[in-house]
Amino acid sequence: MRLIGIDPGLATTGYAILDMGNRRHTLVSCGVIRTPAHTPLGARLDEIQADMHMLLKEFKPDAAAIEELFFSKNVSTGIQVAHARGVLIWALHANNIPITEFTPSEMKKALTGDGTADKWAIQKMVLMELQLKQMPKPDDAADAISLALTLARNPLQKQQDSAMLKNKTPQTVSPQKQR
Repeated sequence: MRLIGIDPGLATTGYAILDMGNRRHTLVSCGVIRTPAHTPLGARLDEIQADMHMLLKEFKPDAAAIEELFFSKNVSTGIQVAHARGVLIWALHANNIPITEFTPSEMKKALTGDGTADKWAIQKMVLMELQLKQMPKPDDAADAISLALTLARNPLQKQQDSAMLKNKTPQTVSPQKQR
């Protein structure tokens, strides 16, 4: 089964493609989608959507993990991330890809057993599990890898994904007119 992990952001969105094996998972690709500052919001969202669509077409993931929105102090940054998340979720939905959302603490707990683990503990588990020599950069791509691994480790989600994939039917998504 092929998974995509997504760390959403307006300036930088991280992604990771992971192939699940019975005993070992393989990192296929990872990177970031960048949008330039001082560009209109609509143009930035369009670029994120178009780039994600190309990634989905190229790698054909079976399921997706995306970070759930979390912010405490910087509301304006949270709103910007929410815009990007919405476009990403729409792109996944339009391509019939099942989506699982994880909070940062759920991801930390799934990978390390500790929902308050620091970045180094998470990176250590990613390096070990994927047998990598160094952590991919930038951090947004590394976070996307962690999200994909979290989905791979979630046995209940695997069952839900398998059931959904067996019943997968093409859907057409089109904008609806409002009056």
